[in-house]
Amino acid sequence: MSAVSAGPRGPQRPAMGPGRGGPFAGMNIPAEKASNFGPSARRLLGTLQPERFWLIFVLVFAVVSVALSVIGPRLLGEGTNLIFAGVVSKQLPAGASKSDVIAGLRASGEDSKADMLSAMTLTPGVGIDFAALSSVLLWALALYVLASAFGWMQAYVLNGVVQRTVYRLRERIEAKIHRLPLRYFDSIQRGELLSRVTNDVDNISQSLQQSISQVVSSLLTVLGVLVMMFLLSPLLALIALVTIPLTLGTTLLIAKRSQKLFVAQWKNTGELNGQIEESYTGHALVKVFGRQNEVQEKFRAKNGELYQASFGAQFVSGLIMPAMTFIGNLVYVGIAVVGGLQVASGSMQLGDVQAFIQYSRQFTMPLAQLGSMANMLQSGVASAERVFDLLDEEEESAEPAASGAGPSRGRLVFENVSFRYTPDKPLITDLSLVAEPGQSIAIVGPTGAGKTTLVNLMMRFYELDAGRITLDGVDIASLSRQELRSRMGMVLQDTWLFGGTIRDNIAYGRPTASEAEIQEAAQATYVDRFVKSLPEGYDTLLDDEGGNVSAGEKQLLTIARAFLSRPSVLILDEATSSVDTRTEVLVQKAMNALRSDRTSFVIAHRLSTIRDADLILVMEAGQIVEQGTHSELLAAGGAYSRLYEAQFAAPVAEV
Repeated sequence: MSAVSAGPRGPQRPAMGPGRGGPFAGMNIPAEKASNFGPSARRLLGTLQPERFWLIFVLVFAVVSVALSVIGPRLLGEGTNLIFAGVVSKQLPAGASKSDVIAGLRASGEDSKADMLSAMTLTPGVGIDFAALSSVLLWALALYVLASAFGWMQAYVLNGVVQRTVYRLRERIEAKIHRLPLRYFDSIQRGELLSRVTNDVDNISQSLQQSISQVVSSLLTVLGVLVMMFLLSPLLALIALVTIPLTLGTTLLIAKRSQKLFVAQWKNTGELNGQIEESYTGHALVKVFGRQNEVQEKFRAKNGELYQASFGAQFVSGLIMPAMTFIGNLVYVGIAVVGGLQVASGSMQLGDVQAFIQYSRQFTMPLAQLGSMANMLQSGVASAERVFDLLDEEEESAEPAASGAGPSRGRLVFENVSFRYTPDKPLITDLSLVAEPGQSIAIVGPTGAGKTTLVNLMMRFYELDAGRITLDGVDIASLSRQELRSRMGMVLQDTWLFGGTIRDNIAYGRPTASEAEIQEAAQATYVDRFVKSLPEGYDTLLDDEGGNVSAGEKQLLTIARAFLSRPSVLILDEATSSVDTRTEVLVQKAMNALRSDRTSFVIAHRLSTIRDADLILVMEAGQIVEQGTHSELLAAGGAYSRLYEAQFAAPVAEV
């Protein structure tokens, strides 16, 4: 399409969803039923499929990092054994053998000390072996440094994996939005849609980044630590295993309660964004009608709902970590008591118990992290459900291949066209119409008669229920939408400008246009007159609302944009409604000069603007009830005559 405003209007549509209706519409949207956690989580992980090669590297780096970290406490335990053995040996008589000392202790009835010494490696009277201790500590330091290095590499690669995945997800969303029919945008708040594209995608990114790293590292740590604990003491390892069912049971119990709250949290976030976007967009209207208090009250109500959902989700899921810590402390106490008894009995050395206590901490910490990840994961899956709902929306019908047809002359034919927005409310029924090249066709009628709908059907914003429309003898359904809309220029009553210069906004109709062509279009539509009065001329920057030019000047800019595109069919939907009377006359003259071999459709309520039209169509209830020239229709004394008299001839009624 050569030139578009904010989107085609549809005054004949049924009651709109939250996407329309002004600043107070759509604030109480019924909650949708969330998808199951499992399928959504699997689908979210499925988005990582293209990164499976790099995920192997993530796993390898994680295995090496965790393996080195798990060996560390065992080495530190050996260091503790060397220190403790050195301290104890210093208190024993030098020159005596270990066996002689143990025998002497047993002979004196000190069996507990004898048992403890029997489990130790020492030489009486020697003291601490600092050479061996230094070697052990250096090895431990090297292991931890290497573990950190591999952990950093894992995080670096994983960051690339997640960001590329989210990049592709955003691309899918962007492409999906362009494939969605206009019906979808009529049924959803813009703020809600923006929340899914921004907030929810960002939340997915954070959830994947943190949860994958933590889950992989935590699971590997649990396995590695479990192996080391069984090697050190099967009895203490069995005590530690009690943690697993307690942790899983507690996590599942809490997660089940918090999942619904996370879904509600992100749903309320989207609804609040939609409400804010609506009220801020219509801020002037809110002030004009003095509805600030009502808007603030509705904001407070929705903000309160978001607070309740967010507080509940964070509070309930936040119970996981304290619960895991409590379970870990119970296990820690059990290991300390039983380990102390085993040292006293000579079954274990003190350094081994110290290493085991470290392992117990390493064992319970990842379990607690896995529990806390349920918080992040549930939030991410709740956002993923909303994004997947968007990606699963029904799309426009499939695009045919480009026909490669030559230049269009602009002959449009409606053949028995029927259309309805909702199945039970017919709007256009069995309508036929022929528009010849170069004709200027005006469409008039009361609001809701189907005027804008007729134009929407030409542009294939909506698909026909029956009949067909042809452009130069070719069914428009057999043309790609891009090919069809490239032959049409459209200017709507609702102007749309983007942040950029005036030159860029005009050139949007044809980016390859030269400077001379841009200025020619501007002169033809009388844009050049007010642009030259601006200090920066065509380089004047406009904001995205076009707030630094008047409504009429914005309208002229959109008309210049359409003219620059050189369409074969020109559509003006109340395009001169914001232009003053004098400028409107000038624009009408410019249009007449540009109509050679082009079909133009003009939707207008001011009948004075379409007197010179080659053909005037009068629509009522989706039907063409009259057609002819201005003079012919006035002479007929029908619907057009009544409309005309209502505007120009009827006396002012007394109130």
